[in-house]
Amino acid sequence: MVQIRPLTEDLAEYVRDESRTVGEAESISFPTTEAEVRDLLRKLHGDGTRHQDGTPGGAVPVTVQGARTGLAAGAVPHGGHVMNLSRMDRYLGLRRSEDGTFYLRVQPGVVLANLRKALANKAVPSAGWDEESLSALDALYDGPEQFFPTDPTETSACLGGIVACNASGARSYRYGPARPHVSALRVVLADGDVLALRRGEVHAQGRTLTLATEGGRTLMLDLPSYQMPHTKNASGYYVADDMDALDLFVGSDGTLGVITEIELALMPAPAVVWGASCFFESEAAALDFTVAARPRLAQAAAIEYFDTGALGILRAQRSQGAGFADLPDVPERFACCVYVELDCDTDEQALEQLCLIGDAMGEVGASEDDTWVARTDVDRERQRLFRHAAPECANMIIDERRRTYPKITKLGSDMSVPDDRLHDVVALYRRTLAGAGLESAAWGHIGANHLHVNVLPRNMEDFDAGKALFAGWAAEVTRMGGAVSAEHGVGKIKRAFLETMYGPAHIREMARLKRELDPAGQLGRGNLFDEDVLDETSVPKPPVSAGGSDMADAAAKKGGDVA
Repeated sequence: MVQIRPLTEDLAEYVRDESRTVGEAESISFPTTEAEVRDLLRKLHGDGTRHQDGTPGGAVPVTVQGARTGLAAGAVPHGGHVMNLSRMDRYLGLRRSEDGTFYLRVQPGVVLANLRKALANKAVPSAGWDEESLSALDALYDGPEQFFPTDPTETSACLGGIVACNASGARSYRYGPARPHVSALRVVLADGDVLALRRGEVHAQGRTLTLATEGGRTLMLDLPSYQMPHTKNASGYYVADDMDALDLFVGSDGTLGVITEIELALMPAPAVVWGASCFFESEAAALDFTVAARPRLAQAAAIEYFDTGALGILRAQRSQGAGFADLPDVPERFACCVYVELDCDTDEQALEQLCLIGDAMGEVGASEDDTWVARTDVDRERQRLFRHAAPECANMIIDERRRTYPKITKLGSDMSVPDDRLHDVVALYRRTLAGAGLESAAWGHIGANHLHVNVLPRNMEDFDAGKALFAGWAAEVTRMGGAVSAEHGVGKIKRAFLETMYGPAHIREMARLKRELDPAGQLGRGNLFDEDVLDETSVPKPPVSAGGSDMADAAAKKGGDVA
């Protein structure tokens, strides 16, 4: 039986995440199985009484978290209970479909870096697997290496968190975010009942989605009516006409249920991976190169960017810190860099793509000689260090400044726009940053018009000015047809931006949808929308029941396979 423990000072790390936001909670638990999650949620759901508004009496807020690597404070509690799933880290089974695709079932606490290592080394933990899974594992080992392509910068992230915010990363330019690689989920609702969801099995009828729980209930959900932007997007609930039911829960920021099992669709790893860092003397040339190269590079897995500010902090840290002494030296004449990663079948194909990169550079007045090309594991690792050093260096700068101004944090944007607005959004950033006199560094996924523009406050005045600037950007990006969060999720930090993007009426629709699945509003309070909005939303009528808690108990005894 999992224990609910007081959240004492020795557990204080569990009230914060990588956003540097700090919350509060009264208790914490570390379940290891779905059955324990269900038992915990039943205890926290209430005492069986009802308030006048219909919500369960005694219901305790629950914040679900894993490795706490998120940047939007989605895992930071606002009172109540913390349910940490990092100890749910078992590999549960494997199947192979008729078309040869491998599907791996895992618990949400499996760490991305460990998954990558297990697949690369063909050493997937298989204790307790059935014969069908072990046979599929033999087939996986006999074939080419398989991989899970979602690649957020922080590889210590748990898969549950990656799914909860629909994370993506550099390779999402080719492979998309986490969502299309999730083929099934098990989700425990706030009252302990369970949804078993498999891609392709249940679809909405227009904007009405009907779900059947393992406890025998039928839930009829009214999906919000907004239209999502046609850009890279992790802003609010995924909704569309006739959508797959599974997609609602991917990217739901821990607000609709607790993910206890994930099935991932694996892919054959590329046979040849080359990287090319292309340097430019002006930002205009880098933007023009990106626009010219995108339609030509069929094998590009990632197109990444580093602006003048990012290269500047990398140069400074290389000269000052022993930890970054191995960073390559970037000559001062270069203003920015575009990194292209090529995933190819053969060396010949990679060489063809590399020549196309050279052609595009020449067309914008740059030279193909101003490139670093990595063809070997050693060279690629050096480029990987270069790419990942920028956010780490920025964090180090802010941590130093926090000694004088403890309340400041790095301010990082996560907005995206359509392809035809790349030049416009960069012009917006440059104009407003210069007008506010703020220090900044930008990097990120320029191939998807998704730059992380980071304001580096030097004092509280800069911090306040940066927050105001981001609010203005959210409005302008929305007018461009973009998204206020493209990959980090909304969490608690960006919920005002989400209201800017969709408007108050659509935010209330999201809150009503949440209350249909979580009537007491327990899960992930403060994520996506203010708690006041949730509390003002009427409680839905009880769902149709076909057995109630007795059937839920019976379903729990059946085991935890994804249906």
